[in-house]
Amino acid sequence: MTSVVWFNGRICPAEQACIDVADRGLTLGDGLFETLRVHEGRVLRLPLHAERLQNGGAVLHLPVPTRAEMEQATQELLAVTELQTGSMRLTVTRGVGVRGLLPPQSVDPTVVITATEGAPTVANVRVITSRLIRQDEQSPLCRMKSLNYLPHILARQEAARAGADEALLLNTQGRVAETTISTVVVQRGGGFITPPVSEGALPGVARAVLFQAGLIKEQPLTAAMLVEAEAVYLINSLGLRCVTFLDGYPLSLSKAGVERLCQALTLPLEK
Repeated sequence: MTSVVWFNGRICPAEQACIDVADRGLTLGDGLFETLRVHEGRVLRLPLHAERLQNGGAVLHLPVPTRAEMEQATQELLAVTELQTGSMRLTVTRGVGVRGLLPPQSVDPTVVITATEGAPTVANVRVITSRLIRQDEQSPLCRMKSLNYLPHILARQEAARAGADEALLLNTQGRVAETTISTVVVQRGGGFITPPVSEGALPGVARAVLFQAGLIKEQPLTAAMLVEAEAVYLINSLGLRCVTFLDGYPLSLSKAGVERLCQALTLPLEK
């Protein structure tokens, strides 16, 4: 695949896409991003990604690409890279600004789209509950994909030190919010439930797909409910993971549940 990117309105070699050292995305993490899955040469669920990006931009008072602009830019990059299976990442920052936290009145955003080959994943993972990080369910940042991922990075490092693959994040009330990169889905009574956004869960695109398919309902969850579940899944735009252990406790698995979710999310079934 050609090593090119979409950078501020044009296709260019990746090495020529230079970010100013005063860009607020670099200095302050002032920006948003979306990870888009490419399947059979097309971007999946772009309207859902565009809607979330617009919502985040409105909260941050940050100009972001419209749905039409996202469609045009991703199509231009697909045409050059000929990507069939993989992902794209759209990053938008507030652009260059002077020192200090207050954004400039006139904003010239930096927008970058990269493309990467790779198949979606369906895998098993061991999870711990983070003791370092709690998700603040009252924060508006829970509803958007901001560039500031330091809490999630710390939790993921915590999991790695414990020999686990992922960290479960609880909210300030001690209930389940999400993991560092995924929505939590619990299988109970043959159905699927997930924490409400009000619990600190990101309004994930894969999550929205399951709601559109009528497969999932919202309900506050505790860690104990995960241990007692028929199965626990972690989903995002790029795959599905089945939780085999939570804090050292073995969890049940459900082949039928995996098949139902994979079908709804356009994921390859386990072999």
